[in-house]
Amino acid sequence: MTAHALQRDPILPALRLVAGKKPSVDDIYPQLFDAILEQRIAPASRFTEEGLGEIFGVSRSVIRRVLAKLSHQQVIILRPNQRAQVAAPDPQQTRQILEARRLTEMTVVQLACAHATPTQVRQLRELIARERECIERDQRGPAIRLSGEFHLQLAAMARNAPLAQFLNSLVPLTSLIIAQYEAKACTYCAWQEHAAIVEAVERRDSTTAVALMAQHLDHLETKLLKHH
Repeated sequence: MTAHALQRDPILPALRLVAGKKPSVDDIYPQLFDAILEQRIAPASRFTEEGLGEIFGVSRSVIRRVLAKLSHQQVIILRPNQRAQVAAPDPQQTRQILEARRLTEMTVVQLACAHATPTQVRQLRELIARERECIERDQRGPAIRLSGEFHLQLAAMARNAPLAQFLNSLVPLTSLIIAQYEAKACTYCAWQEHAAIVEAVERRDSTTAVALMAQHLDHLETKLLKHH
């Protein structure tokens, strides 16, 4: 999809009108990621810093920082002297990502049970409510992204920076795979499973939390790998 095609989307240009200020990296990142997840920027498509800068009304340096974050998360591929390209993980990569997530998130949810504060639990529930709202409105891209952010926020609660950093390199890429391989309908309604995990974390019931997380990732793996 070209930059001009993107510019016709009403969501993206609206950012520059917020409070009369130019959007920041944190403003642009979720909007661009949502566009990728909703395949308004198609898998394996390429787009330019200049085109995106024009859409968002910001400099190339700001766009470059957004693309760098997406590249670190393996959502896009950056190569010297080439346009950015949306990643398209193959079945083997998908299996490896899910294996790595399973090993990591079993530990993460145990640590979250030990360290979670009431404020953090409330924040998780607010995130789930936003995820559910997006699903009900059929806003598929934001729903998938928020579903991933639930896992990243849980990792932040675990108070283990290396684990959280590692998961941050896996979860966004999983979101991209979900967007690319699931049916058009928003069937990935995992907010109920997220809510059950939060309840176990709040009770500091690590045994139940680990079991629920394993079941949750089992469901995800089944949904994704059946498409290959």
